[in-house]
Amino acid sequence: MKIGLIREGKIPQDKRVAFTPSQIKKLQQQYSGQIEFVVEPSPIRCYSDEEYIEAGILMHEDMALCDLLMGIKEVPIAQLIPNKTYVFFSHTIKKQPSNRGMLQNILEKNIQLLDYELLKNEKGERTVAFGHWAGIVGAYNGLWTYGQKSGLYDLKRAYSCFDREEMDRELEKVQLPPIKIIVTGKGRVGKGVEEVLKKVGIKEVSTQEFLHQYYEEPIFTVLSSSDYNRRKTDGGFDKNEFYKNPELYESHFLKYAEVSDILMAAAYWDHRAPRLFEREDIQSDDFNISVIADITCDIDGSVPTTVKASTIIDPVYDIDRDNFSVLPAFGKQQSISVMAIDNLPTELPRNASEEFGEQLSEHFIPELLKAQSLILEKATIAREGDLTLDFMYLKDYVNER
Repeated sequence: MKIGLIREGKIPQDKRVAFTPSQIKKLQQQYSGQIEFVVEPSPIRCYSDEEYIEAGILMHEDMALCDLLMGIKEVPIAQLIPNKTYVFFSHTIKKQPSNRGMLQNILEKNIQLLDYELLKNEKGERTVAFGHWAGIVGAYNGLWTYGQKSGLYDLKRAYSCFDREEMDRELEKVQLPPIKIIVTGKGRVGKGVEEVLKKVGIKEVSTQEFLHQYYEEPIFTVLSSSDYNRRKTDGGFDKNEFYKNPELYESHFLKYAEVSDILMAAAYWDHRAPRLFEREDIQSDDFNISVIADITCDIDGSVPTTVKASTIIDPVYDIDRDNFSVLPAFGKQQSISVMAIDNLPTELPRNASEEFGEQLSEHFIPELLKAQSLILEKATIAREGDLTLDFMYLKDYVNER
């Protein structure tokens, strides 16, 4: 089987890659005679063409030579090769309007499409993801934003750091007053956030200590869904019920907003679930949060101040507390500064790619070499010009013109 690593075509171009040169070299040795990799040249990839060539990996412009084509972000329509198998983050399973045309072309060109987001183990847990690095970069950017807003310190931007090691050296510059930081979410993303906050030396406390005690040092707490959601009828919380019927619940997050300075949002949000707070809540003098790092970047989602995604080049915008208008970053003393970059891991692409490649080596490649794989079958959205059974719900989505 020939596996092609395609260059990223979506604008802005992503620097990440599915496998590093050393990982491909190891895989070709481990599965000698079964798989061979071909890498499409790229001037922007975080690992240079020379690094792949030095590892003895074949470089070629013609990806039609390959059986399976692996990328990271959505593939532009003009670059889709008919009758091939692709795997990338397609961002189609939620009927995202921006990718309807791409999925239509995939069906028209008889392309088999697998999506990394759908690769799950027997327990239904995702096996390959960039969430950990989204959390790491998101937390760093949140601290960068606070430094810019307060003028207390100045960090190099994450994308300007060569790797995690250089970023950690930058974190040594962080000097915080006794502020309080909220982190929502205890998954991969949340753990990445915790990692950075602990690297800076910020103390973690319980939710009760966070709410009721005064500290002479910066602190943070990590909230789970039960900490800020309650049943409308009696104020209780049942995890299974909440995930099945989140519309039965309401938020009681504001008690945290009253004592916090920074919010780092890293929790998955269902559109049926309550928001953390509502637009009018930020007008209150009791709403103390001044910096929001929305790592989830759900537009008009759990964090209402995320009215649009920001970019790596322009990472922050402000929201006016009085009229909810968008202002330039740090443009007004009392406004809320929002960092909502939607492709955070690409700011540390070498580290993110290395961890992603390790996950693929462990969970994807062995499945690929099986005669039949239920895991890959469940990750397949399109085949032979039609949607697969699990994704027939996308029929009306792809039929729209």
